[in-house]
Amino acid sequence: MRTIYVLLGCFSVIFLTACSSSTGPAPVTLLNSQVEKKQSGSEIQSYVVKKGDTLFAVAWYTGNDYRDIAKYNSLSAPYDIYPGQKLRLAPPSTTSLTRNTRPRKVQEKTGTTSKIYNKRGVDPKPAQAYSEREINVNGQEVTAVKPLTKTVNNPSRRDFPDKVSKWVWPSNGNITLTFSNTESGNKGLDLSAQRGSPVLAAADGKVVYAGNALRGYGNLIIIKHTNALLSAYAHNAKLLVDEQQWVAAGQQIATMGDSGTDSVKLHFEVRYRGKSLDPLRYLPKR
Repeated sequence: MRTIYVLLGCFSVIFLTACSSSTGPAPVTLLNSQVEKKQSGSEIQSYVVKKGDTLFAVAWYTGNDYRDIAKYNSLSAPYDIYPGQKLRLAPPSTTSLTRNTRPRKVQEKTGTTSKIYNKRGVDPKPAQAYSEREINVNGQEVTAVKPLTKTVNNPSRRDFPDKVSKWVWPSNGNITLTFSNTESGNKGLDLSAQRGSPVLAAADGKVVYAGNALRGYGNLIIIKHTNALLSAYAHNAKLLVDEQQWVAAGQQIATMGDSGTDSVKLHFEVRYRGKSLDPLRYLPKR
């Protein structure tokens, strides 16, 4: 009997020793890492507009195409937004699209003619052409097409070209950091020069943002070159252009500074439909 108790005691000691040597927190650590990875990899579905934001700034900050955001939120030029407004950054569900855009049949009686047509979910401002089915008093169906309304050309309006015809360097400073495709890498080109050095427009275009509302960019200028291509100029000391102003390639738009950063430099980015591109692919060789 004593032998049995001795054996049981030995087994208990071995069991307790094995348990004390195991690494308990490993499953918890693994779970936390999976949750963080899932959160960092998830797409942002919406954005609440802050004071000083413009649609172009929101698109730049969230890495989206401004045209997509405008489409998802039924915005039309000049894309006015207001503080507190919640912007959708992803396409709405198929259900909501079907519910919101389904045509409604409306019947109107005008004397001897009854007109039946569809009211479409479109912007009423642009001229639209649509057909109407007319039924006359004899029961015959007649199709009439309403012509487009003539618009008066605005001489001050300029269209964006299909592609940029000329690129120039935005600064004569030295390159201190180049583009990286990694998730946390530099999404543009950093150039260093003396404070107050000129910052130039890299191509012809229209200033669609000039301000300091975007965290991490300091005094920022965004220029639209084509309907899909934009460039940005960050950390400026002084902005010399205003929003909606057209600029030419090589025109000075700001002075170099250190706003929003810890050293005097220009951070230059090029984006196509919200995707960051390597600026060295476009700038001429030095």
